[in-house]
Formats: sequence, C-alpha cells, structure tokens
Amino acid sequence: MNFRFLAFAFFLLSFQALSQGIIRGNVVNPINNEPVAFANILILNTELGAISDEEGRYEITDVPPGLYNVRASFVGYKTSTLFEIQVTLARAVQLDFQLQEDAADLSEVVVSSEFTRSEETPLSVRKLNANEIERYPGGNRDISRVIQALPGVASTPSFRNDILIRGGAPNENKFYVDEIEVPVINHFSTQGSSGGPVGILNVNLIKNLDLIAGGFPANRMDAMSSFFEIKLKEGRRDKMATQLTVGASELTLSNEGPLSDKTTYSFSARRSYLQGLFKLLQLPFLPTFNDFQAKTTTKLNAKTELTFVGIGAIDKFALNEDLPEGESEEELENRLYLLDVLPVQSQWNYTTGLKLKRFRENGFWTFVLSRNMLNNESYKYSGNDESNESNLLFTYKSQESENKFRAENSIFAKGYTLKYGFNYQYSRYYINNFNRSTLAETGEIIDVESTSFFNQYGAFVSGTKNFYSDRLLLSGGIRLDGADFAKTASNPLNQISPRVSLSYQLRPNLFATANAGVYYQKPPYTVLGFRNEQGELENRDNDVRFIRNAQLIAGIELLIPEKNRRLTAEIFYKKYSNYPSSIRNGISLANLGADFGVIGNEPVVSDSEGRAYGLEFLAQQRLFRDFYGIAALTLVRSEFTNPNTEGFVPSAWDNKFIVSLTAGKRFGKNWEIGTRWRFLGGTPYTPYDLDESSLISNWDLRNTGILDYDQINAVRLSPFHQLDLRIDKKYYFDRWNLNWYVDIQNLYNFQAAQPPILIPVRDDSGNILVDPNDPSRYLLKLIDNPAGNVLPTVGIIVEF
Repeated sequence: MNFRFLAFAFFLLSFQALSQGIIRGNVVNPINNEPVAFANILILNTELGAISDEEGRYEITDVPPGLYNVRASFVGYKTSTLFEIQVTLARAVQLDFQLQEDAADLSEVVVSSEFTRSEETPLSVRKLNANEIERYPGGNRDISRVIQALPGVASTPSFRNDILIRGGAPNENKFYVDEIEVPVINHFSTQGSSGGPVGILNVNLIKNLDLIAGGFPANRMDAMSSFFEIKLKEGRRDKMATQLTVGASELTLSNEGPLSDKTTYSFSARRSYLQGLFKLLQLPFLPTFNDFQAKTTTKLNAKTELTFVGIGAIDKFALNEDLPEGESEEELENRLYLLDVLPVQSQWNYTTGLKLKRFRENGFWTFVLSRNMLNNESYKYSGNDESNESNLLFTYKSQESENKFRAENSIFAKGYTLKYGFNYQYSRYYINNFNRSTLAETGEIIDVESTSFFNQYGAFVSGTKNFYSDRLLLSGGIRLDGADFAKTASNPLNQISPRVSLSYQLRPNLFATANAGVYYQKPPYTVLGFRNEQGELENRDNDVRFIRNAQLIAGIELLIPEKNRRLTAEIFYKKYSNYPSSIRNGISLANLGADFGVIGNEPVVSDSEGRAYGLEFLAQQRLFRDFYGIAALTLVRSEFTNPNTEGFVPSAWDNKFIVSLTAGKRFGKNWEIGTRWRFLGGTPYTPYDLDESSLISNWDLRNTGILDYDQINAVRLSPFHQLDLRIDKKYYFDRWNLNWYVDIQNLYNFQAAQPPILIPVRDDSGNILVDPNDPSRYLLKLIDNPAGNVLPTVGIIVEF
C-alpha cells in the first residue's frame, strides 16, 4: 500500500536542493553547568568545525547531509566524541557537549575514551546511541530487542522481549529514564517480571543508552543483573519539528520544540493496528497497544534545571475464536490449545517524574520525585463460554503503585569525587483474585481481595580517587536498604551492600579492571502482597527476605580511538542467596519461565540459592569509514537449588553460550545495509506429569498440563539461531526528510524448538476423548511447538 508513495519519493530524488545542513549547540561543564568558551568542535574526517563563544554556543554551517562523528575538545578538559550524528537539510542538528575538567597535569598527554568509561563504574558498561538503536537489524526500532546484541545478554527464541543478563532472570534489571525509574518498559508485561512482546519507549526521543551489567554504582538499588540508564533528547530550542513513522503494525507521531525561552518539550504517541493484521492472518489472539512519552526541560536559571518525564501504555489482548477453513490437523490442534489456555487480558501503566538539578561550583544536588502504577487484569472461562459463571476458571486484577523520592549530592574535587544520598518509597499493592485451577495442586480455591502497603528506605555513600598520575582509579561505596515487608528486611543492617572497583592503565588505551560487590533486591509485589485464605500476609509471616547477590568481575579492555574500536574480555561470578521458592511445588522462582500472566502470586520461603558464572567477549566497531559492527560471545552457566532436589540444577535462563554478530555498511546515495546473526544454546525446561495432567478433575480446572517438579529443568531444548536483515534508504529535501526501510527478521525461517504442548485428543466434533481404559482420565498427547516465521516489515519515516 506504500509502493506509490515510495515511487513518488524516487521521482523527487532528482529535485533535491543543493543547500547544506547545520550543526549547532552548547558546550558546558557538567559539574557546574558553566559554559566552556573557545572549545574546538570538529566534524571528524572533514575540514569542518567551529569554536564556541563566551556563552559556550557554536555553529557549523555548510555541512553536506550524511552521518558524522563530531568531537569537542579544550585544553584542561576531557575530550568528548558523539557518534553517528545525522545531518539533514530540513532542520539544524541540535548537538550539545559536556566537557568535564581533567584532573591530570596539563603537560601530560591524556587519552580520551570514546566509549564513555565511567569513573564510578569503570567496567561492564555498554553504550548505544539513537542512530545505532534505530537502524539495528531485526530490532524494528524496539530498544528492548536492540540490547540483545550486547555481550552477556540473552533472549528467548519466542516473540517476547525478556532480557536475560549474565544468567539472571528478567526481573533482575532496572530501567532509568533521565534518572527516573521506569519499572515497566514493555507492553503486555508479565507481572513480577519485566518482559513483554513489544517495547514501550520510542527511539525517536532517545539520545543514548548505557547498559551497566556489573560494578553497580551505589546510588542505584533493587537490581542484581543490570541497570539501564536511558537519556532522552532535549526538545529543540529553535523551532517545532515533527516526525511521522508508519510501520507494518503501528503508527507513531513525535513532536518537539520550544514552549518558551526557558522550556523545551518533546512528545510521542503510538497507536498499533496489530489486531487488524492478526485478524487478517487468522491468528487466535488479537493484541492492541498504545503508548505515549513526554519530556520537558526548564532552565529556571543558570544553576537550576527542572525536568519532567511521563511514560505510559494501554494494552488489550482479546481472543479470535473464528476457526478458518483449510487448516491442517496440527495447526487446528495448536489453535484450539491456545484458545483453551490464553486469557483475555488488559493492562495499563504509567510513570511520571520530576528531576530538579541544582548546580554549584564544585558539584550539584539532584532531587527526584516520581510515581508509577501498573494495572493488570485478566480472566478465563472454560471453553471461553462467558454465559455461565460456573465456567469461570479464574479472574485476576492487581495494581502496583509506587511513590518515590531520592536526593543525591555530588561533589567533585581535584583527583576525587564524593557522592551521598538517601531514598524513600511508599508502595500500594492491591489484588482481587479468584482461581479454581489451584484445586489441582493444593486442593484449595483462591478467593482473595486485599490491599497492602509497604515502606522502603535506603542511603548510600560512594567515592572515586585517582592514584599514580591517574593510572590507577579506585571507586567504592556502600548502601543500606530496608523495607517493612518482613521482620529481617526491616533492619537495614541486614542489607549492607559494599562494593569496590578498580581500573589500572597498563599502557595507553589498555586497562585492567576488577569489581567486587554485594547487591540486594526485594521480591516482586506478587510475593510481598500474597494473602492466604485467612487474609494474612503469609509471606511476611514466612519472613521473606531481600534476595542477596554477591559478584566478582575481572576484565581487560583495549581501546583503539583512531579507529573507533573497542575490545573487552570479562570473567564474572554471581552467587545468589535468599531466593524465594514456592512452598506449593518446591521450585525456585528462578526456575519458572516468564510468559503472559503472573509470577510469584503464591506462598514462598527464602531458601533457594543460585550461581551464575562465565566469560564474555566484545569487539565493537563504531562508525568508521562507513562501517560499523558488534561481535559478542558469552559462555555462561546459571544454576539454582530447589527444596525438593539435591544440589544445583540448571535455571530457566541457562543458555550455556550466546553469540551475537551485527554489522552494517553505508553506501553512496544514502543507502545502508545491516545484518545480525545470533546463536543461543538451548534452555532447559520441566516436562509434564502425564498421570496428574490426564485426570479429568485436573484438566477441567486448568485446561493445561501439570508440570513434573520431580524433573525440574531436566530436559533441554535444541540451540536457536536467527539471521536478520535491514535495508535503509534516505532522502533529504529542503524542508523535510524521507527514510524508508525494510526489516526482515528470521530471514531463513529457522524453526526454534520450544517445550512441547500437552493437548487433549478430540473427536471430529472437537469433543475431548475419555481414556477407554480409565474413565477418570482424558486421552492426552504431546505435539511439537516450534516458534519462528519470516517477519518482514516495511516502514516509512517522514521528518518535517
């Protein structure tokens, strides 16, 4: 349907104007927000550049449209390079630099890291900018998929965005947008986890992303695998600009500009039409999602800045019970199984936050006030017959809301930094849950409605210091965290989190790094707020605890700045304790997969232990001579104990090995081609208990099989691999830009193995057959459950 428009764009190519682009912005010191005058700004591999004025402003004119790396430098400051800056004719590029003073002797030659090695976290940090995210093959402009190219990051071979880092579960990651925590970043998120099929954040508004996979800074809390620091672009200061993106499944509108001399804004909204496409393809489920994103930045004065961030989503998931003609017997069985087990679901969530930053000569205060809420509802009727209440299998409604405040003071001096601060969080958890399916396991029906309130509090102090002419960097910190969800957790002294990191410069551009730390994370609200039939907070009585994770990391890093290249190798070991396990089935929550629904809504005890360890290698080539690429290899094991088994067993996230190869090339006339190939070792799974599952009394309650927890993760799937391809073409006109792209996921249509499905045997009328040898049982059978299709996407991006 877009071919005529594309043909028209080709026709217009010959009429592009000969005018040139502009890069302009400000250069400031991030410590005190003062302008850096007379800084040199250079477009690399060109003769184009500029010098900032006394107010730190600069402008580079007559820049041909294209993609550039731009560097800012000044004597006494650390050099900063921003990669892959897209210059167009339609509007000037707003490009701001932050140059931090260099504590080293000015007579020395100081090598600048072009990959943003943080002093507080000098290892296990990966960085991506907006252009890298947008053009990522197979990512379809979804940041949750793009980060799967980084080392240590695994994913499931299904359609979900579960992020598994260094053998950890999806809910062990935390996401911050402009320093405001955003608990939910995926549509149709699994409560108690973080995954989902589609990301919420719009790449149009993202400036860059940092993934911190180890050596966590002390001002971050409540995660054990990673922190994602996402920075949104500041709205344009000169004039309004708009971007329209039309994809195969959604329509996105973005807008930015000035509200006043002191305030800028950026906004985006997305509407999916995926349900129409799925209905046309006659799929048994019909998802609909919408999301929004907004940011304002107000310069109250030269030393005070106020930022507002708002992010939200609305999701609905319906069933398509129309049975198409011409399906094979296997296709029909899969369809009927999905219709039997998938619930009708709706979900909405939002995060709003204010960040106030107050600068002074040697540092700044940061104050963050935010609120977030998740509303999750679902229900299921036997046979999807809603006309009779006796057919109701379960109905579920839950709300999680959090109100958070955080204050931090950052002090910078010659050769060292010091930070300290505190945080407080007030949370509400509501649940209204009726569930008959638990009769099969516990002999009881869940029927509970309750509201629970929790307080959480913490404080930290951290610092960094340079030694031996800045060759040795030491950083360390300590956190105290407490919460009133149980007795042990309420005392912060039971959750002391020390950490220390070092980085030693073996020679120019070659660094040895190491870290040791202890980190804590509270269990999900589905665990904390679970109530038994007597209305008691059962897991509070069980003294559920903060999950503890001790980590050791060591690595080496080689930078080749003249070629924009980075090579790293790291070894890691993570030891878990106090991990919750289910009292009902004797299995650690780490060994439960994450799918639609809820994890942890049951009685647990903090008695499981675990470990994850491995090696990871990274070779990253940022744009250099029109080529870029990332090669990542991870060897990892993830194992946990269970109360009903001896020793460690593989967790649900035990991939063993992960390979990701991404590469791209820019050609003349603004063509670009990128590919990604990934290879994941097969994950383990728990087989069904056929005897228990086949009982009519059990099957009628659940419409699905019962797992054999005596064989926890005893079977392993075959490895998974996939090739993705993306082709981009850009056009630059005087007042607008056009970009069309083709993104093809799973180019050679690999069929990934998934755990087999247990289904009932039916007659020609669709009725379930009873076992002729045992009238108390149904006839059941296992069928293959491959996942994978070629998924082509055509998109158009218009900027004006």
